[in-house]
Amino acid sequence: MNTAPTADDLRNKLVDAIVKTRPLPTRIEAAMRTVRRDQHVPGIDLETTYSDRAISIKDNPNGPLPLSLASVPSVVAMMLDQLDAQPGHNVLEVGAGTGYNAALLSELVGSTGHVTTVDIDPGVALYARQALNRTGYGHVTVIERDGLLGAEENGPYDRIIAAVGLWDIPPAWWTQLKDGGRLVLPLRWRGQTRSAALTRHGNTLTSDSLELCGFVPIIGQDGEHTTRLAGDTVRLHHDHDQHIDPTLLDPAFDGQATEAWSATEVASTEPFDGMWLHTTATDDRVCRIEVTTEALDAGIRRPAIPIRTPALVDGNSAAYMIFDKTKATPGHALLGAAGYGPHGADLAHQLTQYINTWGTHRDLAPSLTIHHSVSPGPMPAGGHAIRKNDTLMILTLPGSTPNGS
Repeated sequence: MNTAPTADDLRNKLVDAIVKTRPLPTRIEAAMRTVRRDQHVPGIDLETTYSDRAISIKDNPNGPLPLSLASVPSVVAMMLDQLDAQPGHNVLEVGAGTGYNAALLSELVGSTGHVTTVDIDPGVALYARQALNRTGYGHVTVIERDGLLGAEENGPYDRIIAAVGLWDIPPAWWTQLKDGGRLVLPLRWRGQTRSAALTRHGNTLTSDSLELCGFVPIIGQDGEHTTRLAGDTVRLHHDHDQHIDPTLLDPAFDGQATEAWSATEVASTEPFDGMWLHTTATDDRVCRIEVTTEALDAGIRRPAIPIRTPALVDGNSAAYMIFDKTKATPGHALLGAAGYGPHGADLAHQLTQYINTWGTHRDLAPSLTIHHSVSPGPMPAGGHAIRKNDTLMILTLPGSTPNGS
């Protein structure tokens, strides 16, 4: 007689799959086998709850993205690994969600540590509070508050982790993170999001890990803009320091694309977002292109990933990454670029050069240093600067040359 798998069965099966792909420290693996995700997302069937996917818990009436999500479990595990919370640590979480991540953090810091989680939405904060009470983590502090303000009353913190996308690091977090403490956050620049693990040294944060991720953006930061083109079938997502004039660029998409092809192939399961990260360390023209279903169906746009593909934009011209499986060896795709506008061919060629540079050094990742705006410090040799409102980011790719401001 067949019996349905229990929550414990499914939870252990999920953790088994996660550690097979990414081995975890024993303590993090044990926490993920202990905390019951199904008790933090009630009303969802067990198979869905213990799949490696995000689960929406509150819709956003003002936008397409949910207001709050239960994050993808493998991403939760990755970020906990980056954070390295230890017994006795005082931890701040920004973005309470379902309370699941706070429960995991509580397991990691133990009875001698403490976890504070904050959320700007009263309904989400209440949900997290009730779930934590229900699951035996009533000692976790839940605060309804703008996460950009942190929680000074319970600081300073050994660790701060954000479960929402940040475009910049808020000033309050600098004062609330201990010197030598670690900050892990989904940091957004040039259209991409990376989970950055950073250690504070005075007025400087230095990275030792940059992992691909995606999170709902925090409320209250406006450094990212969206420019709509070609009858809103093409959207460019870019930073406020990237000056994109739609009146100049829109006509470019009326013409035919000019294609250029690199010498770089990727396997069908191999990610190529590393090229995006590489290119942001050398070129200020990088942004994200998104095309609508209408544009795809008409066959007039075909970026590598319709909703998030790296692009170069310069004045009245643009180019974005494409791929073609018919031009590559079996099981692979050849990467290239499609250019639009008077200088589209040049931009497409430049993009293929970036692709080839990454293709030759796929394991080479830039380091990230973030300076508090009050004390930016000296510019490192070879560093590429990106100025935010409150911080100065320096990306350093070994062997690169300065090209920032």
